Amino acid sequence: MTVPDSDHTGHRARLRKRLTEHGGEGLLDHELIEYLLALAIPRRDTKPLAKALLAEFGGIGGLLTAEPEALARVSGMGETSVAAIKIAHAAAIRLVKAEVAARPVLANWQALLDYLRADMAHHTIERVRVLHLNARNMLIRDEVMNEGSVDEAPVYTREVIRRAIDLGSAAIILVHNHPSGDPSPSRADIEITRKVGEAGKRLGITLHDHIIIGSDGHSSLRAMGLI
Repeated sequence: MTVPDSDHTGHRARLRKRLTEHGGEGLLDHELIEYLLALAIPRRDTKPLAKALLAEFGGIGGLLTAEPEALARVSGMGETSVAAIKIAHAAAIRLVKAEVAARPVLANWQALLDYLRADMAHHTIERVRVLHLNARNMLIRDEVMNEGSVDEAPVYTREVIRRAIDLGSAAIILVHNHPSGDPSPSRADIEITRKVGEAGKRLGITLHDHIIIGSDGHSSLRAMGLI
């Protein structure tokens, strides 16, 4: 049964009113996605599609971080609606990254964790990145170094240190995600942390931490006494 345009208009007007009066807290997850999709496909009832997307990707975090190809495979998703999801994610990441860049990282640790979790916690492929800091511990570069299979992304000590030298980094933070959701470090994680830390120390480059991000939380190898 097709819902008349007037019903769409009235429903969306009510969502818009709740959003403007109460912010995002005024809408449920599926209503946020429903309204976002309505901007991309205005003449369609987007509630069923919003609910289907959240179910497919396990919630709003998994949905926003999903790859465009995965989004496009969901029935009802076209280029415009995929782009709407990805622009929302990009805007959210830009917001939290700006908070990280504004102050010394070590004095703004929670903002860093919020940024990393928003960007990496729901990735289905393991991704390794290196945060490069200057002598004031300000972020000067945030780079993805490698992407791996479902459960592996090799990190090469030489590449990490060479890049730090190229950028003039005084310190670095290693970060990677565990697609399984469990952020507990593996033996390989501990070993690469040791190798990078030792190599950096010889050249005056400090390894502040190795952070592992998962949907179940995060691990800090420094907090665990492994650095």
